[in-house]
Amino acid sequence: VTYWDWTLVPILDDAGEVDFLVFVLNDVTDRKKAEEEIRQLNVELEQRVERRTAQLEAANRELESFSYSVSHDLRAPLRAIDGFSRILLQEHAGRLDAEGQRLLDIIRANTQKMGQLIDDLLAFSRLGRREVKVTGLDMETLVRDVAGELQKTLGDRKVQWDIKPLPAARADRSLMHQVWVNLLDNALKFSRLQEAACIEVGCQPGGDEDIYYVKDNGVGFDMQFAHKLFGVFQRLHLYEEFEGTGVGLALVQRIIQRHGGRIWGESQVNGGASFYFTLPRRRAQEASS
Repeated sequence: VTYWDWTLVPILDDAGEVDFLVFVLNDVTDRKKAEEEIRQLNVELEQRVERRTAQLEAANRELESFSYSVSHDLRAPLRAIDGFSRILLQEHAGRLDAEGQRLLDIIRANTQKMGQLIDDLLAFSRLGRREVKVTGLDMETLVRDVAGELQKTLGDRKVQWDIKPLPAARADRSLMHQVWVNLLDNALKFSRLQEAACIEVGCQPGGDEDIYYVKDNGVGFDMQFAHKLFGVFQRLHLYEEFEGTGVGLALVQRIIQRHGGRIWGESQVNGGASFYFTLPRRRAQEASS
């Protein structure tokens, strides 16, 4: 098929009047074919988007179903194990020797640990579907609030807080609260063997981003294993030494990435640890405008 486009071009005489018309005929077959190809590509693209959207919705429904199953079906046997173990310890302790009671205590501790693992896994999976609600955020006030919350749980333990001035940011307050809780709680946990924990929080400029950090004087870690820091259920210390499920830093990394930032850790064994994360500088500028 050949497509033609025509126009009439008036030719004027010396007096400016139309003397005659020229009929101009152009072959626009290639243009028409290109337009049809573009139209067809747009149709195919829309169909692909519709299919991918349907697949994503189906995947989300499956994930919701999985989360429900984990949250309810897996908790039921854990609650039963913990409950019956508690009954044995409370009502039948006289029939158990010291070793039997010790073993039941281990059973209860492990069921509670499994329950915490389930909670952390659900929190991690739900984060990917949670909407990030970005607002202007007074980062220094947030950090001081979190430090105050954690300090109340420490009893008589000595902690030296050094919270330096922090720039404002554009971020989700709830998610950033979780970031600071995890980072500061980690710093407290891994420095508890010190007579007095020293925890420093600050920020330094880094080109077009702000680099926030948390430093402690704790046990630190070997940098050759730093690649495991942000893996789900990855731990660099034995559970018997320091409690935890190994999900906290993975959760922090996902939150920071969803804000367009990066996170990394630096340390040496018995030399304390430093964790850094970035937020784009433009967000801080928007927060103050």
